[in-house]
Amino acid sequence: MADKRDYYEVLGVNKSASADEIKKAYRKEAKKYHPDLHPGDKEAEAKFKEVNEAYEVLSDDDKKSRYDQFGHAGVDPNFGAGGGGAYGGGFGGFEDFGDIFSNIFGGGFGGFGGGGARRNGPRRGADIRKTIEVTFHEAAFGCKKKITLDKMENCDTCHGSGAKPGTSAQTCTRCGGSGQVTTQTRTPLGYMRSTGVCPECRGEGKIIKDPCQTCHGSGKVRVSKTIEIDIPQGINDGQTMQISGGGEPGTKGGPNGDLLVTIRIKKHEIFQRDDFDVYIEMPITFAQAALGASIKVPTIHGVVEYDIPEETQTGSVFRLRGKGIPYIRGKGKGDQYVTVIVETPKNLTSKQKDLLREFDGTIEEKNYKNRKGFIDMMKEIFK
Repeated sequence: MADKRDYYEVLGVNKSASADEIKKAYRKEAKKYHPDLHPGDKEAEAKFKEVNEAYEVLSDDDKKSRYDQFGHAGVDPNFGAGGGGAYGGGFGGFEDFGDIFSNIFGGGFGGFGGGGARRNGPRRGADIRKTIEVTFHEAAFGCKKKITLDKMENCDTCHGSGAKPGTSAQTCTRCGGSGQVTTQTRTPLGYMRSTGVCPECRGEGKIIKDPCQTCHGSGKVRVSKTIEIDIPQGINDGQTMQISGGGEPGTKGGPNGDLLVTIRIKKHEIFQRDDFDVYIEMPITFAQAALGASIKVPTIHGVVEYDIPEETQTGSVFRLRGKGIPYIRGKGKGDQYVTVIVETPKNLTSKQKDLLREFDGTIEEKNYKNRKGFIDMMKEIFK
């Protein structure tokens, strides 16, 4: 525990930070080290776990209070399990050091009290993560997608109790339903008490004598199910949708976890995307660039007519307002940017070449502004 970083330092906040500031800092750090953004990166995975551990404590008023008062020892259930008896009896009138924590927190020295209660209380189910691939247009305009989940669900036979229909789990007689047992050992320094998980019920507080034949007493069965989800318009590559309650079932009445679906967008042959704007490169002829022309431009909303001006240079960019990606929330769309590339013709006939030579002979140096400027610079450099 000595090598653990301060939780406030992990989230980058000070002790006076409000709950909203702590939550905001957590989201920022969790997003930075999220495993989906760093696949296979063990260091990022460790950072992500550290951030979640810090937030779990600092977002809970009771845990935060204990942490502020006692540091990591106040929230680590394993603290003192190995060395509690070293303080022995006669410490300030208490039978052992564990009684001090018992009076402060209520419960045994080993688990700082409440450990069994938390184990026996409702627990939230685990989240399920899925990644699905959509086309460029599906991401732009939204769609419905079916995904198959291999997950646990509450057993229909026993309704999640784990007990055979017509029977129920019995309260553990050894721990009285607390899930914990306290042992007391006499040492040369006095009595040492420690609290641990009840070996009879394994900390559950109840024992199933007649388990359900379908789930074998677990209360859950693994199923494969297909669900349909709505992909909203404008969703971007790498974004994750949170479907509340779509994850693994909770325990003892706890809520289900969430289904987290990360979107990956297939590469398009023509269109490229930057947030809500769309970009394309479009070839045009020399004549179109020199004389101007009305050209047909593809957009994700269909083909549109656009008038390019005469003397258009290769690399020129034109903006089509409102022809980009629909906003994910609210009205409006991004824009489309068209970069024109003047294409030099190939496979010319002799007649076509002669016409070009004749045409080129009529062009003066001043007609090529960029070329003239470049030649003038060369003359200046090499004069």
